Amino acid sequence: MTTPHPPAASASGTMPALRSNTRFGVVAFCVALAWITYMDRACIGVLSSAIRADLGLSMTQMGYVFSAFTLAYAIFEIPSAWWGERIGARRVLARIVTWWSVFTILTAAATGLKSMVIVRFLFGAGEAGAWPNATRVFSRWIPAQERGRVQGIFFAGAHLAAGLTPPLVLALAPFVGWRGVFVVFGSLGFFWALAWLRWFRDQPSEHPRVNAEELAHIRQGRLDEAAPHAPSAHGRSLWRVLAADRNVWLLCLVAFANSYGFYFIITWLPTFLGTLGFTKVSLAIYAGLPLLFAVPADLLGGVTTDWLARRFGLRIGRALVGGVAYAVAAVSIFLATQMANPHAAGVLLAVAGGASMFALAASWASCIEIGESHSGFVSATMNTVGQVGAMLSPVVLAWLVERSGEAGRWGLPLQIIGALYLAAALSWLFIDPSRRLRHA
Repeated sequence: MTTPHPPAASASGTMPALRSNTRFGVVAFCVALAWITYMDRACIGVLSSAIRADLGLSMTQMGYVFSAFTLAYAIFEIPSAWWGERIGARRVLARIVTWWSVFTILTAAATGLKSMVIVRFLFGAGEAGAWPNATRVFSRWIPAQERGRVQGIFFAGAHLAAGLTPPLVLALAPFVGWRGVFVVFGSLGFFWALAWLRWFRDQPSEHPRVNAEELAHIRQGRLDEAAPHAPSAHGRSLWRVLAADRNVWLLCLVAFANSYGFYFIITWLPTFLGTLGFTKVSLAIYAGLPLLFAVPADLLGGVTTDWLARRFGLRIGRALVGGVAYAVAAVSIFLATQMANPHAAGVLLAVAGGASMFALAASWASCIEIGESHSGFVSATMNTVGQVGAMLSPVVLAWLVERSGEAGRWGLPLQIIGALYLAAALSWLFIDPSRRLRHA
């Protein structure tokens, strides 16, 4: 029987120090952030029928409620990202989580369309900037070779939460009502914000648990703000650079398509499934299925894009994952509209949702690579345009469904999502993450 060899000693006779791996704790905090965010977002879609019945809202009016959140999110996304660049993600994310938790709880106090729209608008204003500031955290805490998989883990946490939300809501609502669900879910954020402020630091070098070995590992491939080759654009000059950059425009188009489809999943999908004759249990399963499919897709997408990028370069590593994923999503959506079997349609919608999420790590990692020290601004710009898609999705769908009547009313809205996924797949043919903003 052999015994394992101990680690080799250094020339001085001392054992080499191990990395502290504090960055994994940062990732865990961000995953918890994503989890709480998506629970709060997704619960309103599951509760929409109860809310409409209680407040006397039409389908189109409920679409306005859904879109109020995304309108505010789009308006305040870039200012919140700018704020994070100014004072750091630690304080900004704590403010964001506290704000949205307050207005998630206040959703329970709504008495009609006007109050519901106002509360959801303020909820969106508070949550805006969460994702770009998380991207800022990753750009400073995660070495280049780990970014894709970390983005995949981050989105997997978000989508797992959203996928589990329908059964959680349906189990909780009979005991506390739709208003009580918002109170319970909204309360979780306060615990996160307190722990985050106590533990996190904006720079790894400032954290007492980061040793020299981990700091050196983190800095591999990371662009520090003071680096001489970093883009120096600020203010209006930065906006000119962003506006002239083809990569930014195409990533914005991809984000628009992704968010348009995603907001169908977390807003109107439960209502659509109800028209197919699913039982309450089956509806809860199929409503959460696209986001449960998204969890392994997020993880595999992150690992795959990093592996391909190491082997074939950034452009192929990011673009191949994004292009193929959206092509699969487009085909699946179009097939779902042709299925007479509701279970087959439900599975195909889940495949489409999962495939679209397979590409997320490639998109957000590309923002870091394209933007470098301005990754927060690039990701905020991309996500702002995405929120325009999210804002339009529930309203356009509700308008189309109510105008088309009962027969075949969901076909066209789903085909629009498929067409947008196809446009996203084609966009990836022209995205090159190796082309930095400083060359624009």
